[in-house]
Amino acid sequence: MFSWSKRNGKKDPELFQNVSDGLKRLYRNKLFPLEDTYRFHDFHSPALEDADFDNKPMVLLVGQYSTGKTTFIRHLMEQDFPGMRIGPEPTTDSFIAVMHGDQDGVIPGNALVVDPKKPFRKLNAFGNAFLNRFMCAQLKNPVLESISIIDTPGILSGEKQRISRGYDFAAVLEWFAERVDRIILLFDAHKLDISDEFSEVIKALKNHEDKMRVVLNKADQISTQQLMRVYGALMWSLGKIINTPEVVRVYIGSFWAQPLLIPDNRKLFEAEEQDLFRDIQSLPRNAALRKLNDLIKRARLAKVHAYIITSLKKEMPAMFGKDSKKKELITNLGAIYEKVEKEHNISPGDFPNLKKMQDLLASQDFAKFPVMRPKLLEAVEDMLANDIARLMTLVRQEEAAMPDQMVKGGAFEGTMNGPFGLGYGEGAGEGIDELEWVVAKDKPSYDEIFYTLSPVNGKVSGATAKKEMLKSKLPNTVLGKIWALADVDKDGFLDDEEFALANHLIKVKLEGYELPAKLPPHLVPPSKREVPMTELKS
Repeated sequence: MFSWSKRNGKKDPELFQNVSDGLKRLYRNKLFPLEDTYRFHDFHSPALEDADFDNKPMVLLVGQYSTGKTTFIRHLMEQDFPGMRIGPEPTTDSFIAVMHGDQDGVIPGNALVVDPKKPFRKLNAFGNAFLNRFMCAQLKNPVLESISIIDTPGILSGEKQRISRGYDFAAVLEWFAERVDRIILLFDAHKLDISDEFSEVIKALKNHEDKMRVVLNKADQISTQQLMRVYGALMWSLGKIINTPEVVRVYIGSFWAQPLLIPDNRKLFEAEEQDLFRDIQSLPRNAALRKLNDLIKRARLAKVHAYIITSLKKEMPAMFGKDSKKKELITNLGAIYEKVEKEHNISPGDFPNLKKMQDLLASQDFAKFPVMRPKLLEAVEDMLANDIARLMTLVRQEEAAMPDQMVKGGAFEGTMNGPFGLGYGEGAGEGIDELEWVVAKDKPSYDEIFYTLSPVNGKVSGATAKKEMLKSKLPNTVLGKIWALADVDKDGFLDDEEFALANHLIKVKLEGYELPAKLPPHLVPPSKREVPMTELKS
């Protein structure tokens, strides 16, 4: 149990039992009053509730139809879930929140948004057209004990499909994007065309690039040459839409439990899958930090919103010409942004989208906007300057107390240990299961080199070995590490076995593998072992 306290004026110190409790109180006591006064919720995002701070990390899957979103979920959990449908046609027509539950079953959308324990109550604002296409699939699965997964309808192309949804699809995804911990965009290696609706969705997620990951799925169905071209085309297409100099992280693979059609890139797919799994597994450990980060982003936007609203209020006439002045202010909103930016020294990146803000302001009565209330802004400033720093300390304490908190079960257990673990039996791990010393098979060729170096008393000096090792063209920093590993008895010389070991480690590095931090037992030369290899294996 952790706690930290503070004094706020003459109030008694507040006690925060954990990060979630601290975030809830800071939002309720300092940020919400500012949001409520300046009608932040009408313009940007609904008010947060306790469930938003208490819920498990969520992963949002987005992609065009038949890119493998539902199959990806099944692959992670290694289990079907209620309401699941898989097929080449657009099968998933609903938003499905896949969550942990003691009993398998489905909760329909209208019932889901009235449950105070679920973080979906504010979705009620999207109406019945959306709620009829929203459900929660509950099942008992170890993966879902740590995370929840949101499956989404396949994104189609063309104006007809967009209208037929009956709700603002991009707005719903943006709502989820604000609250989830990871957004995974899935692409099919066979159809990279990014439809108008998908492009609109990606733009709606623009403020959440830090949560975004891209998966190029079904990559085992094309050859290596085609895969290179597809990857390049995907990066080019995404660069045009996201429009940032940073490159989005793309994971390449085939995320299902079927045999690979073209197994040439198996090692690449395994490495990519492990990288993605590690990223997802880290979500529970980083959940508190993500919620803290999102609260800071929200507070900065709320401050800017308050400055914009008060500036508009200040410009409005007291009596006549309100309608014409309102139209003028909306048209010149960009100039007001610049004025607020200079007046309050605010970064341009903190301002809301200009076009979207203009559209929202068109239906508002500027005369009812509140005037500047410095105390509300001061409370948020104090939260950002002082309270957040203290809460960050508590985040670190909670992380230290739960170092092993990560997603477990399902596909995450498949390659954790044993001979099918990533990199097992490769590089420095080669020969780990063999009774004979793995270096022995190449030792005769290494011995030929060794004896041309004129060893004295069966050993060569560091200076002599250096001349030979430099022929590898590896940097001195790497060769120095290889020397330290190979000089097992630490006498400053290499005998024939140690010299062979040094050459083996050079080969490992030249083949692209990393060197071990410590020499593994199976690489220790036989004459330097305290116990025989057979006893090491038993």
